[in-house]
Amino acid sequence: MKMVDISIPEKMFTYLNIDEDQTELERNAMMLYAYIKNLTISHGKAADILGISKWELISLYDDLGLPYLDQDISEFLEEVEIYKGLQEDKKYGSNR
Repeated sequence: MKMVDISIPEKMFTYLNIDEDQTELERNAMMLYAYIKNLTISHGKAADILGISKWELISLYDDLGLPYLDQDISEFLEEVEIYKGLQEDKKYGSNR
């Protein structure tokens, strides 16, 4: 571990519980979430950084109300159709 000094609003200090391991894990996970969301790192990489499994991290984010997938249903269905098309191309060759 490395120690980092950060500046926070004075009123926020009241809510920090520095002595709890779970609080520290949640804080560090929250700091990494922005990098997951902007696709700088993956959930797996963030979990590795935190020293936990990917599934533990996903569960932690779920407990905090942060989604693993942030697509709406139309985006998901579009990706399913793309996948089906790729499977068809693979099955019949790409000469269509």
